[in-house]
Order: sequence, then C-alpha cells, then structure tokens
Amino acid sequence: MSIEAVIRNRLEDGLAIEHLVIENESYMHSGPATDSHFKVTVVSDDFAGKRKVQRHQLIFSFLSDRMNNPIHALSMHLFTQQEWYDRGQAVAPSPKCLGGSKADK
Repeated sequence: MSIEAVIRNRLEDGLAIEHLVIENESYMHSGPATDSHFKVTVVSDDFAGKRKVQRHQLIFSFLSDRMNNPIHALSMHLFTQQEWYDRGQAVAPSPKCLGGSKADK
C-alpha cells in the first residue's frame, strides 16, 4: 500500500472527515525524497474546541509509526467546517525547498 493510501485510510478511520486532500510534495525537495514529504488538508468538526497543537497531535497519533520513516515531513492544514468556509475553502501553496539535504553537499 502506498504511503498516501496509508495516510488516507488512517485519517478516514480516525476522523469524521468532510474534506480531505493529500498532496505528495516530495518532488519539491532535493535528494532522494520519494514519497516522504506530504501536505494534508483536513476538514472535520472533530477539531472543534481543539487548539492548533491539539489538532496536530491528533493527526500524529494516527501516523506516529510512519513518521521519520517513510514520512519525513508532514504539513498539516486542519479546519472545522466553519473555519474552512470562512477562509474560502483554500490553503496557500507550499514554498519550494531551499535545499539543506545531505544530497546538496
């Protein structure tokens, strides 16, 4: 099963999701970063009443055994339904990698 599929399955199993986008951003990074950098946008009212750090901790709880290997980086954009609609149902694009990997040396 692909890493993206693992992320999708675990998030869908753990949350009542209204909207989910998983982007593999590995191509934006230097070095051998195949399937290691992901951006997730999750809209769920399960986030209601939770601070940003609590939302992140919840997502990490579903993926903890995959962090560091194979997932190196996980950008999280986590909203309730109201927050998602208030912001126009969009997130900013991720910045390009500035380097810094061992492969750049």
